[in-house]
Amino acid sequence: MSVVITVRDVPDAVRDELAGRAARAGKSLQEYLRGMLIESTSRPPVDDVIARARARVGATKVRVDAAAILDARDADRR
Repeated sequence: MSVVITVRDVPDAVRDELAGRAARAGKSLQEYLRGMLIESTSRPPVDDVIARARARVGATKVRVDAAAILDARDADRR
């Protein structure tokens, strides 16, 4: 089931920019905004991800420094 959502008092410039992006994507403004809402809820908020990471560090007492993280990242690129 779907629900109708109304957003009021959107500045003209914001509406125009969103409408332009929608047009460039070949979508109606409604389609474009619906896609944005669905996409944004498909990922956890950054604050939640950070809180879970901090909880894991607290539970495991394992800390990884920035250099080790960057080395691991760079190893995947080779």
